[in-house]
Amino acid sequence: NCDARPPDCVPNLIVVHGISLPPGEFGGPWIDLLFTNKLPVGAHPYFAGIADARVSAHFLIRRGGQLVQYVPVDRRAWHAGDSNHAGRSCCNDFSIGIELEGDDSTPYETAQYDCLAELIRSLRLQVDSLAEAEIVGHSDIAPGRKTDPGEAFDWSALHERLAAV
Repeated sequence: NCDARPPDCVPNLIVVHGISLPPGEFGGPWIDLLFTNKLPVGAHPYFAGIADARVSAHFLIRRGGQLVQYVPVDRRAWHAGDSNHAGRSCCNDFSIGIELEGDDSTPYETAQYDCLAELIRSLRLQVDSLAEAEIVGHSDIAPGRKTDPGEAFDWSALHERLAAV
C-alpha cells in the first residue's frame, strides 16, 4: 500500500503512530497482514470493519524493539489519511510514517523508544531532507480524527534519547 510521491516532493516530516490489532492486543501477525491486504475477516470481529482498508507505514517497531520496514523511504506510504501539518495537507506526500505497536493508554516499551531514536537518527543521516525533520504524532496532523500515539507515549523519553549522541 504505497505509491510514488508527487513530483519534486521529498519527505521532511516524521509521523509517529500507535497501532494494535485487535485494539489493545499485542503480538501476532495482524499488523503485517493489514499492511499487505491479507487480514482475515473471520479471525476477529474487529477485522470486518478494517479488512478493506488500504493502509501502510514505512516502519513498524514491535513491543520488543524489532524493526520492520514495509515501504521504501522514497515512496509514499498510506499512513496519515486526511491530515494537515503547518498548512500543508496530504501529509503522506511529505512524511515518513513510523508505527509503534501499542495503544493510547499502555506505556510503550523501553526497547521501542531505543529503536525509534536509532531509526530517526539513521533517517536524518541518510536522507538529506529529513536532517532537520520535525517529529509529530498522528494526533497532531489529524486532530479530532486520530489520538495516537496517545497519552502513553513519552515524548520526553524520545527527545532525551535523540539528544544523547
